[in-house]
Amino acid sequence: MNMTNKEAVQAKLELDAKKTALVVIDLQKGIAIPGRPVGPNSVEQLVANASKLAQAFTEKGAFVVLVRVSFVDGKDALRPVTDSPAAAAQPPQGWDEPVPEMARFDSAHVVIKRQWGAFFGTDLDLQLRRRGIDTIVLCGLSTSIGVDTTAREAFQLGYDQVFVEDAMTATAKEEHDFVVGTMFPRMGRVRKTEDVISSIK
Repeated sequence: MNMTNKEAVQAKLELDAKKTALVVIDLQKGIAIPGRPVGPNSVEQLVANASKLAQAFTEKGAFVVLVRVSFVDGKDALRPVTDSPAAAAQPPQGWDEPVPEMARFDSAHVVIKRQWGAFFGTDLDLQLRRRGIDTIVLCGLSTSIGVDTTAREAFQLGYDQVFVEDAMTATAKEEHDFVVGTMFPRMGRVRKTEDVISSIK
């Protein structure tokens, strides 16, 4: 049976636990809200898959990073003039705490960001490089904002990347599909949760 070039490349995924990190974006109480209208994957589905990934990485001794957005006093938040301004409401108490499914991974490294991407203004790059990590597996919410921005930063820093398409979602299916189908293949490899878990050695 002949394989296409795409299938041949996808068949080669092997992840070295010592050189690979799982980076989970914004699975926190004020963002990953059960029942929130997102697509194509539900919040419940992406949280369940991210939890499976974190469990597998932890068991293999791989580095797990939980990225959350939070602010000191609100003055450190981004405020550019845009056509689609963000809601200005005061976030509820505890909005920046991890969802329970991720909070149980108490050995994970926590990165607090003040913007969309997980690298700018944080110690993420430093922590990865000091551990000899050259590959990151990305998942979280939202595909087209926090995950995509982090992916572009990682790409420019030279990291190999794996994007877990069923462990992320966006505010609209069209956003998710565009990024996963068009942008992520240019920056790394797109896989599903079970593919990634079975590839960690």
